[in-house]
Amino acid sequence: MCLLVLSWRAHTRYRLVIAANRDEYHARAAAPLASWQDLPEVAGGRDLQAMGAWFAVDQRRRCGIVTNFREFGRRRRNAPTRGGLIPAFLSSERSAGEFLESLEVDAPAYAGFNLLLADHDSLWYASNRADRFARELPAGIYGLSNDFIDTPWPKVVRIRERFQSLLADVDSHDPRKLAGALLAALDDREPAPPETLLNSQLDAEWARKLSAPFVLDASYGTRCSTVLLLADDGELLMRERRFDAHGDPAGESEYALNAAGT
Repeated sequence: MCLLVLSWRAHTRYRLVIAANRDEYHARAAAPLASWQDLPEVAGGRDLQAMGAWFAVDQRRRCGIVTNFREFGRRRRNAPTRGGLIPAFLSSERSAGEFLESLEVDAPAYAGFNLLLADHDSLWYASNRADRFARELPAGIYGLSNDFIDTPWPKVVRIRERFQSLLADVDSHDPRKLAGALLAALDDREPAPPETLLNSQLDAEWARKLSAPFVLDASYGTRCSTVLLLADDGELLMRERRFDAHGDPAGESEYALNAAGT
């Protein structure tokens, strides 16, 4: 499971703001946020098992983020890795819309996914479980977990409300202060009220754990929280905070770009 909230052209200073938690098995090896050796113009965390990515940016200020789509049933063994979608976009010369148009024919071969791609001019959402594969999103604030965008899961609603409040209240001229406040908001380990989980197909205890914005479990849980702030002038700050299987901080990384053209 994963969780993210974002603001697209809905803030006076920032073109794009993203706050996201990545949930994964603790035993699955991953590299921290950094520039990639094979694609030096790209920065993000890296899944070392499939060499994919869940959240990354490039020096052109394009961005990609992917979440799995919650499904029950047997997975296809030969399905391509969903983590490969982000490197494929950021290593191409295509706009977000053009990339998704080229992906649509092959998308059904993948396990279920949600994909958000941003370039300078547009933000696109795609899901290979939606009737309409891809659509451009207008300016606004959005929430996404492991269902369609803006599905009102309790943890999505809770973090989205806090996100909106922080964007309005925290000094937007201090990106590190805002990034710190957003990371603190993502560290919400309170499960949703039990009555909101009655329709879940999951085991009751597992559903309770996954209902928290920050998932805490010894084998599977929130591995990192990441915040991206992209200002209208091109200044970019990306900060990642990592956690161990006990939910304790295990490291922090930062990636920054100056204003475009400076």
